[in-house]
Amino acid sequence: MRIAISSRSGCGNTTVTKLVSEKLGYPMINFTFRQMAQERGMEFWDFCRLAESDYGIDRELDRRQVEMAMAVPDCVLGSRLAIWMLKDADLKVYLTASAETRARRIQKREGGSFEERYRQTVDRDAHDSARYMKIYGIDNTEAEKTADLVIATDERTPEEIAGIIIEAVRSR
Repeated sequence: MRIAISSRSGCGNTTVTKLVSEKLGYPMINFTFRQMAQERGMEFWDFCRLAESDYGIDRELDRRQVEMAMAVPDCVLGSRLAIWMLKDADLKVYLTASAETRARRIQKREGGSFEERYRQTVDRDAHDSARYMKIYGIDNTEAEKTADLVIATDERTPEEIAGIIIEAVRSR
């Protein structure tokens, strides 16, 4: 079974993808902008700015993720656009959380002030959404139309979220 999990930054996608992967014994695929920036020897935010004008970055990232997912019979793919890109996914999950919750989580993970992380989170959301629309015609604010399961993560632990996903897998 191929499981696709998508969200905006700070919703817990990587953590939940890892938990689901571990509990099901499926390979985890979570290739990210951060990893691509490291491959190219670039600072993350500089790489994000470059992606605003070089749509080949998104296309390469998404192509590589889908190739990795299609190379195995079972996997958990976690990415911003996994539910749209992995068309053959057996279960498509979208995680949500308020901008405030996401900014707090990012601040806890990366440091800095809440105000700075909140501004970055809102700005990144706007830039990502505009870019996905330009590149693919995908409106990532309307995941309900694509996802089999939408989970609000604000008041849930990663373990609770993973449990909901695993329950959905087992019911299929």
